[in-house]
Amino acid sequence: MEIKKVFNNNVVLTENDRQQEMVVMGKGLAFQKKVGEPVDVEKVEKKFILEDQGLSEKLADLLVDTPEEYLELSHRILDYAKSQLSYKLDDYLYVALTDHLHFAVSRQKEGIELKNPLVWEIRKYYKDEFRVALNALDIIEEETGVRFPEDEAGLIALHLVNSQLTGDNMDAAIQVTKMVDSILSIVKYHFHMKLDENSINYERFLTHLRFFAMRFVRKEIERESQTDEFLFEQVKKKYKQAYLCSEKIAKYVAKTYNWDISSDEKIYLTLHIHRVTHRQEWTNK
Repeated sequence: MEIKKVFNNNVVLTENDRQQEMVVMGKGLAFQKKVGEPVDVEKVEKKFILEDQGLSEKLADLLVDTPEEYLELSHRILDYAKSQLSYKLDDYLYVALTDHLHFAVSRQKEGIELKNPLVWEIRKYYKDEFRVALNALDIIEEETGVRFPEDEAGLIALHLVNSQLTGDNMDAAIQVTKMVDSILSIVKYHFHMKLDENSINYERFLTHLRFFAMRFVRKEIERESQTDEFLFEQVKKKYKQAYLCSEKIAKYVAKTYNWDISSDEKIYLTLHIHRVTHRQEWTNK
């Protein structure tokens, strides 16, 4: 096996004897190594095959500031999910779930707990995925020492559900696409900014918007929930421009789709908008 790409000192991209791209991991595996050099098989601790040939670039971007331990964690969770679910999971989940877990664990350690207003609906509509996600909470606690509430299981379940969104009918796909595209346009015009469509932050925001739009298309309108007013006011105050943008989105959705989104959803939108715009501004300086 030869090194095709070095992600960091412990993770590289290579190929197996079937010419399938494969991520291999091991302590010091890539230390002072270059592309084209052989992989030290004695140092390989974990490996998994990527069927999506274009995924390696996104993994490389992600692992710039995400510890590979979270890639290992997502790999373990997805291995379990594959054994429990009847459908094929998209390889992109390795990127999406790794990024999500890193953000979630970091947030939890800082004492920031976000409520998931859809957990009841997720438990009801996606029973298999939610069951798998509950088991994932045990895996996360075992690996990181962090115990999440069931709200987090709902978010993990949605990542699994996202792997099968392409199975919906064409009308639904078109409606989702239009809503997502319009919301992205609102963000771009509000901040007078062209978003970096190749960034992890953009992919994260796009995933959230797809979930958001699919809930409307599938008529999975959230129940009334008790919003954490203190958290809402803190987010509103700390991220003023992102919140103003979320208000514009709420007005657009109410006018176009007759859908009044909740304060909880505004919190999520505000946080995602801040990340996708603030980090890009910081990077471009």
